[in-house]
Amino acid sequence: MPDPKKLYAIKGFSRIAHWFQDANLWHLNRNSVAKAFFIGPFWSAMPMPWQMLTSAISAMLFKANLPLSVALVWISNPITMAPIWYFNYRIGGLLLGESTKDNVQFEMSWHWISHSFVAIWQPLLLGSLVVGLALGSMGYLLIHILWRVQVNLSWRRRLHNRQFKKRFKKPTIQPKQDGIHKP
Repeated sequence: MPDPKKLYAIKGFSRIAHWFQDANLWHLNRNSVAKAFFIGPFWSAMPMPWQMLTSAISAMLFKANLPLSVALVWISNPITMAPIWYFNYRIGGLLLGESTKDNVQFEMSWHWISHSFVAIWQPLLLGSLVVGLALGSMGYLLIHILWRVQVNLSWRRRLHNRQFKKRFKKPTIQPKQDGIHKP
């Protein structure tokens, strides 16, 4: 995790430093991590620029772990972006009852956005919203479940260790009373 004190030392950062004061933005606890696992995958499914910025703003608003929220956006990266958007487009078309084009080719150019995006924007955005909500919800629930399992295992391990120590504890010799040692 980045050190918040180092961030505050960055020139110009002092104006917005108060936004980053909440401890949940930096600490790993069940709620802040679960929220980060909702926010990051949700924004990674959205076909938009500045996903990291929107993820960071969402993390600050919802008091989620900031570094995790931003890092999880990288599920969608230059290699995975086109397949994710195509999948979202197909899901959106299915939900709208429209036939989707199988030969849609995504390009990161102004020409493609101004000509081709107009024809597919509704199924793409609906599918992205549905997939983003599904991924985020699964991430949120999965973290809560895994965290609970880990806590339960930790408690069981502690209980087992206590019982083991109690069972094999060496008897202590009590001080003499009436000249007899008692174990």
